[in-house]
Amino acid sequence: MLFIFPLIYLTSFFIACREIFKGEKQGLLVFVIFGLSMYTTAMSVAFLLGLKDFIPVFQYFKEILVLATLVLNLLTLSYRPRLHLVDYLILAFLGYTFIFALLPIGEQSFFERLIALKSMSFFVVVYFTGRLMDIRSVYISKYFNFVVLLTIAAGAVVAVEAASNQHLQTKTGFADYVYYFFNFEPGGDYGLSWTFQSEGGYKRFASFFANPLEHASATLLALAIIIALFNRDDNRFKPSGMGWLALGGSLLSIIFALSRAPFVSYFLIIYVYSLLTKKKYITHAVHAALGVGCIYLIYIFTRFGQRNSGITEIVVNTIDFSNPSSVGHILEWMEGLVSMVEKPFGLGLGTSGRVAGSLGENVGGENQYIIIGVQAGIAGLLMYLSIYIMLIKTSLKWFPRLSGKEKKVCLAVLLIKVGFFIPLLTSEVESSSYISYMSWFLSGLLLSIIMQPRIAELVPVSND
Repeated sequence: MLFIFPLIYLTSFFIACREIFKGEKQGLLVFVIFGLSMYTTAMSVAFLLGLKDFIPVFQYFKEILVLATLVLNLLTLSYRPRLHLVDYLILAFLGYTFIFALLPIGEQSFFERLIALKSMSFFVVVYFTGRLMDIRSVYISKYFNFVVLLTIAAGAVVAVEAASNQHLQTKTGFADYVYYFFNFEPGGDYGLSWTFQSEGGYKRFASFFANPLEHASATLLALAIIIALFNRDDNRFKPSGMGWLALGGSLLSIIFALSRAPFVSYFLIIYVYSLLTKKKYITHAVHAALGVGCIYLIYIFTRFGQRNSGITEIVVNTIDFSNPSSVGHILEWMEGLVSMVEKPFGLGLGTSGRVAGSLGENVGGENQYIIIGVQAGIAGLLMYLSIYIMLIKTSLKWFPRLSGKEKKVCLAVLLIKVGFFIPLLTSEVESSSYISYMSWFLSGLLLSIIMQPRIAELVPVSND
């Protein structure tokens, strides 16, 4: 049955190709949602099946499709787009990091710097693919419903994993694939990597995603999209039966991924949505839950006075930063911050993050912002943060003014950016193609919406 994963990957790719070359450029999202979500699992199963010679070709399907869609968008433009400040900032970030790739800055080779450039800045290409898309041609509800189906499937897989107490990745050839292509040796007690386990004897499950961290972050993206899909123009939240199943699947996913930062962000997304739409019953429920949580923490400290096994140990160790994961984060952060102070113009591309990790020469890490700052310096970090903050501010400004599919996109982008802010402090979230592509495509689509003249005059373009 494992062959289903590479089969879905290939099938979604060919369907997307067919849609794109028929002129339905939004068909790219079929591959992004179904293909890239299970990308690592599909590649590891292909490796297990003896298709390792084909994997380098499969790996570039995503870049080929995005670039092809961007080129088609450019060729079929019927108007000269007006640029927003966010557009200028993103172009500046691309130009700035491109200079870092060209110049011999750092100890990495030119090829390694190019790989690092793609890892850090390819989101710009994805963003402009969405930015140059005409919202009137995009059936947003259709693709958001695809995310609903994906979330239900992810919840079902993680439920089976939890019930059997066995990681899916132990059957897919994950460890061999990662070692062969990325030079990451298996680690931890389960022969996968340390991210698949937590203190207290608990396993962390990844469903069909690359690892539990990606699983948790993908769940945040799914929650934001589910909320946006079922939020009406009058801000009533009315999910269908499938919507409730997806919400249940997302809750299972965030629980069994057992990742602290995304777990907090999961409820932060719900809280921010309740504030935006003035749903006082949700706001009060969150406040009550926080109160109960504080009482539970007080009980833990006064009743036990020391660490205990299980969930109690995880909670206490998280609060006092004594668990290995938290200590590791702090050490990586400190190393990265010291590097940024000593080398404010950056150490060069490939000195931090995934590329550096595969070479065993990582400086800093465990934090998306620091990874950018170490490589591209403080100026690069400030540009990235400016883009991020501007997208949140723009979404907040336009959410009350939009309706229909435009409002759904705006709300999704807002909740995604808010939800990812904390996880970006503890991991390289955008190393996941699925998460990065969905987030930045929708961000580009939002800017396409608000820069259309009719939208600027507060006249809705169209509804689903």
